[in-house]
Amino acid sequence: MSEPNDATFDVVILGGGSGGYAAALRAAQLDLSVALIEKGKLGGTCLHNGCIPTKALLHAAEIADNTRESEQFGVKAELVGIDMAGVNAYKDGVVSRLHKGLQGLVKGAKITYVEGAGKLVGKDTVEVDGKRYTGRNVILATGSYARSLPGLDVDGERIITSDHALKLDRVPTSAIVLGGGVIGVEFASVWRSFGVDVTIIEALPRLVAAEDEESSKALERAFRKRKINFKVGKPFEKVEKTDSGVEVTIAGGETVEAELLLVAVGRGPVTADLGYEQQGIRLDRGYVLTDERLRTGVGNIYAVGDIVPGLQLAHRGFQQGIFVAEEIAGLNPAVIDEAGIPRVTYSDPELASVGLTEAKAKEQYGADKVKVYNYNLGGNGKSQILKTAGFVKLVRVEDGPVVGVHLVGARVGEMIGEAQLIYNWEAYPAEVAQLVHAHPTQNEALGEAHLALAGKPLHAHA
Repeated sequence: MSEPNDATFDVVILGGGSGGYAAALRAAQLDLSVALIEKGKLGGTCLHNGCIPTKALLHAAEIADNTRESEQFGVKAELVGIDMAGVNAYKDGVVSRLHKGLQGLVKGAKITYVEGAGKLVGKDTVEVDGKRYTGRNVILATGSYARSLPGLDVDGERIITSDHALKLDRVPTSAIVLGGGVIGVEFASVWRSFGVDVTIIEALPRLVAAEDEESSKALERAFRKRKINFKVGKPFEKVEKTDSGVEVTIAGGETVEAELLLVAVGRGPVTADLGYEQQGIRLDRGYVLTDERLRTGVGNIYAVGDIVPGLQLAHRGFQQGIFVAEEIAGLNPAVIDEAGIPRVTYSDPELASVGLTEAKAKEQYGADKVKVYNYNLGGNGKSQILKTAGFVKLVRVEDGPVVGVHLVGARVGEMIGEAQLIYNWEAYPAEVAQLVHAHPTQNEALGEAHLALAGKPLHAHA
């Protein structure tokens, strides 16, 4: 869309990732004039360097495992090798199609799309290449970057971030993954499926430490079975380059060697040198502080996505973008419950959760008021067909609703949709137990778990 001469809009959005483009599309739907500013590619980290390309790699990894293990299903096949050029072509094709589709949506919505690096130069103004865009409202959505640690010289060859890992043109013989969070375990899972000797190093006491402890332990058991090495409770001390790769030293003086080191210690907010603090916006360790309605307290400036403290998830930013657009339009949307945002780790096995962990629930409600039920997927027909192990774990308040759902197993991420409805609508076990779940599906496991928690277990022991 061509720009108006005065370049004044109802909404100016800095950042075209999940939060920014969602805000732009929703605001345009609500008949607000919108300028969307992005220095990179529309879709941001999620589409180009995060969610989508990593999940494409994970699917390729699943195909490799299925081929390698096909004989257990009576299918004779042979895994000849991994063609990274072919894998990358598949991955990039998925990203390209989604990118074109998103570009079409923005163009069709008559949003003024501005390519370039923007900077906040006033409480209502963003400047791009000397041109100013004034907004009656401004939304900051500048996203995140791959963090590193002091003493780590990321060179993009032997010491890499997830950005580099997505562009590798070869399968390394061995790799060290520094960080046992979501990004770290997903890449470890992919590489192991591709035949790489992988070791995860994590400073915290367990892998994916933000998840329920039982989910972490289940993942660790599965990784041991898959021969993915991991060392938890072992902070990083230093890394040195060797003739053949890298040597990492961890707490206690132990060393680990590999061809390359993936630094997966989380993501930091992109807020430096963008004019935020100069306009009076409060930052904490680089994160933009907001109230529950995502207002910064400076003029009509809002912030969404990874720059706001909390879960760094694309769908969180997406929902926040919609929320702010509706807030600006005067629709008074309901405040987003952070605990009600679903979380999925797409490793093998997958982990999915929504609501409170058992520990958090006991802390919030008291240990004597919390009931827990764990339904093993061994009793689920579809899970037997898929040859997957895992469980559905429910956390409820005594005589109250389910406040946490935790899933482990192949493809359980596809079950989190119903789980988030159960949590967000404050459903009681008996209410979910009366719903009909299709057979045979893994989704039945959710129904069985609620039947059991409602006091009428069928395919489960009381």
